[in-house]
Amino acid sequence: MDAGLTALFGAAVGSLATLGSAMVTGRAAARSQFGQWRRQHRRDAYANYLAAVYDRDVALDAVRDALGADQPDLREVDEKMERFAAQVRGVHRAAEFVILEGPASVVEALYRVVHSADDLAEVIRRMARDAREGDTSRKVADAALAAERDHPLHQAVKGLRTAAADVLGDSRIRVY
Repeated sequence: MDAGLTALFGAAVGSLATLGSAMVTGRAAARSQFGQWRRQHRRDAYANYLAAVYDRDVALDAVRDALGADQPDLREVDEKMERFAAQVRGVHRAAEFVILEGPASVVEALYRVVHSADDLAEVIRRMARDAREGDTSRKVADAALAAERDHPLHQAVKGLRTAAADVLGDSRIRVY
């Protein structure tokens, strides 16, 4: 084989090897960038949902406080119930993004939060309805039931934080 042809063949093999290496490196970089992009979108969805849950819980606590009075101010209770309802809508909106971003482990944890929150809200709504009707026969029992349902809700939120931290691979997230 002639030296020029050998050099040309060597250059072609070198070029192909360089091209193959660049493709492998490019794919690895693209996968890494996509993974980072996906983690960021998930982190944003999870954080927005947890913030909406917090705001909803603050609004629910305000309703409970208003209902705790011996003679609740019904206008105040209604205003706080409206604020609570608005916060619930925000939670549902934020939940849609968590459901879209997934994965299934986080969505399952989200549904545990939803069910626990619904259980507590059901009692609070009944307490508000009874207050409007002037019925105090269940007030003490419902207040105790609401306090009892608080714990599973907090545990469900804690479980969601843990599931989110696991998916994000972030051991720095404090779960309390």
